[in-house]
Amino acid sequence: MFSPLKIKRKKIAAVSGVILIILFLVIGFIRQQYVLPILMYHSVRPFVALENRLVVSVNTFERQMNFLKKHNYNVLSLEDAAALIKDRKKLPPKSIVLTFDDGYKDNYTYAFPILEKYNFAATIFLIVSELDRPDRLSWKEINQMQDSGLISFGSHTINHVFLEYINSDEELKREIAGSKRMLEEKLKKPLNSFSYPMGRFNAKVRQFVIDAGYKVAVVTNPGKGYPNNDVFILKRLRISENANNLFIFWIKTSGYYNFIREQRHK
Repeated sequence: MFSPLKIKRKKIAAVSGVILIILFLVIGFIRQQYVLPILMYHSVRPFVALENRLVVSVNTFERQMNFLKKHNYNVLSLEDAAALIKDRKKLPPKSIVLTFDDGYKDNYTYAFPILEKYNFAATIFLIVSELDRPDRLSWKEINQMQDSGLISFGSHTINHVFLEYINSDEELKREIAGSKRMLEEKLKKPLNSFSYPMGRFNAKVRQFVIDAGYKVAVVTNPGKGYPNNDVFILKRLRISENANNLFIFWIKTSGYYNFIREQRHK
């Protein structure tokens, strides 16, 4: 006969085993929710209103980049990250990607010196028809950033229009493939990345991007129904001035914020 002490120990062992199994299942579930954090910036300026979701202050941007450096994040180029995802290779620990949409002049004036300071790679998506405007990047600035080896450029189309609403295949091809060709002629090198205007796309638009010869394309928040490892609809996280709180920034750069966001928007 088993003594009461032995029976108690067996019960404790059984309960402990169940807890361990549950713990392993929870950890496995959490790991499956990880999505490479690809940060989406737009404009970086000295001053910004909190309600403006497309602008980050210079001070906040500096603090964020310092946070990434101080906590040993691996800042990957978008193309390198896409290649690892496509080949199903393991990403380096604490990987992160930096991107900028629209090609604002302040990307050169304020963001670029900070990126140089921390030796961080980034991709800037250009709207072809807006280049050389007073508030947009000039080709001289673009070439200088490209020559640094840190900044790569991608297409954000010619006119920044809703691609899914374009009925003409010829016009769609011009915005996607045509913008690629125009930028390559000026950059004197292949251009491999694309950003969907307003983050909007459909199956047809995605296929035009593939057919144009891009290697990677980014969206914003397409929703839970889309895979996390499709290199032609990689999900991004918009960074605004509310991320001047580094705890919020840490959550967004953890790799699990996409899961939180998608549960919240269900």
